[in-house]
Amino acid sequence: MISYNDLDADKKAFIFELDNVLIPEKDYDLQVYYLFANFIEYLETFPPAQDMVDFAKKRYEVHGKIGMFKAIQETFGIAEKYEENLALLFTNARLPLKLLLYKEALELLQEITINRKELYILTSGNPATQLNKITQTEWNGLEKYLKVYFVDEFESKPSYTSFNFLLEENKLKKSDVIYFGKNSLDEQFAMNAGVAYQAVLP
Repeated sequence: MISYNDLDADKKAFIFELDNVLIPEKDYDLQVYYLFANFIEYLETFPPAQDMVDFAKKRYEVHGKIGMFKAIQETFGIAEKYEENLALLFTNARLPLKLLLYKEALELLQEITINRKELYILTSGNPATQLNKITQTEWNGLEKYLKVYFVDEFESKPSYTSFNFLLEENKLKKSDVIYFGKNSLDEQFAMNAGVAYQAVLP
């Protein structure tokens, strides 16, 4: 993770993606699968929740969450109707454990606030899911400095309509900000918006 001293001191605002930039996405996803496994065991008595949790964790490391329900269904023989329950859990799960910021991300956010710069999250994905993650993250007091926007309330990346809205609403120029992302799509998003981009590789 880049340090504050490496950044342009003339920038007024620092804008971050959420998943795998500030928090590990898997910390949320695996807790959702844990809750889902316990839900299925409670209703159906089979499979044992721990078996499903172990399966989901191993598969996630290779494939991520794409196709996870189908893989669970085929492995454990659960009913297709439960796919909706899993989707609902992703948007409104009450997690057993708080989500924690990457240590380096926490230090960077603290430095930004100490230096009286503006702090924003501009995150893609289902807005309800992303908000659920944000509300269950341990921000260490930084939440009062954060202003949050959701890309998918406008148009998906790499369309930059959400970026334009953020800049206009907060009276910021493109030259005032840096966007922190994690992949080529984020870089294209920033490029299309005409703002500086910084890759974050925790």
